[in-house]
Amino acid sequence: MLELKNVTKRFGDTVAVNNVSTQFAPGQMVGVIGRSGAGKSTLLRLINRLATADEGQIISGDVNVGGLSGNALRAWRARCAMIFQQFNLVNRLDVLTNVLIGRIGSAATMPVMFKHFSATDRANAAMALDRLDLLSQALQRADTLSGGQQQRVAIARALMQKPTLILADEPIASLDPRNARLVMEALRTINQQDKITVITNLHTLDAARAYCDRIIGMAHGHVVFDGKPAQLTGAMIQQIYGDDSETVVDESLTSTIAATGPSDRAGKRQLEMAH
Repeated sequence: MLELKNVTKRFGDTVAVNNVSTQFAPGQMVGVIGRSGAGKSTLLRLINRLATADEGQIISGDVNVGGLSGNALRAWRARCAMIFQQFNLVNRLDVLTNVLIGRIGSAATMPVMFKHFSATDRANAAMALDRLDLLSQALQRADTLSGGQQQRVAIARALMQKPTLILADEPIASLDPRNARLVMEALRTINQQDKITVITNLHTLDAARAYCDRIIGMAHGHVVFDGKPAQLTGAMIQQIYGDDSETVVDESLTSTIAATGPSDRAGKRQLEMAH
């Protein structure tokens, strides 16, 4: 169980996260929604300890995340794999090496820097790419791939960390509807098959409703909604988004999801278990 207790984060006079208390049960798929500046990205960075809370506690089991340092902090970040909107791949390196970089949190740094990976790591990286239908691109430079492919490489890299939690910060914000669907399907299948908790910030309501078990709505640093997608009423959407409430539905993504259908999504080979 991951628990946030009265967590606050300030940047100067701006309160990015304001007295947030919530819990994340193992195995959930949670979508965090809200306007730009609502505190969504800061919330994920606080959990991963890319930022440190000014007040409150983040507790995982018997671990006080805010008090971690050194090797313990590196181990925590390995458990909390982070996926970013801009992929954060090393463009000049091939896809397989980019995936293997995911081992840097739990392997010695120098061998990773010189691309000295074990046969087991290489096999696991290949399986992760195969699972995401990218094995044929393993030896290509990362910058030769499309945006959607690069984001799936980032997901494969996250899997190499053997995480218990994946934090995805606007993973589909820069993608077209088809690639957005593939990325969200990948995250959802990993969540269901591997029982990995996924917390993802999302710009559109459709993606949150289609793929998440639970939605957290943020406004001005506060959590103003926390419940199932079906409980998200029009009045609550207005409270979360204000004047932007009419522009947060991505109809093209909705139509793509509807055309694919849930049974077809579940049967895609690229998202099958690799073991």
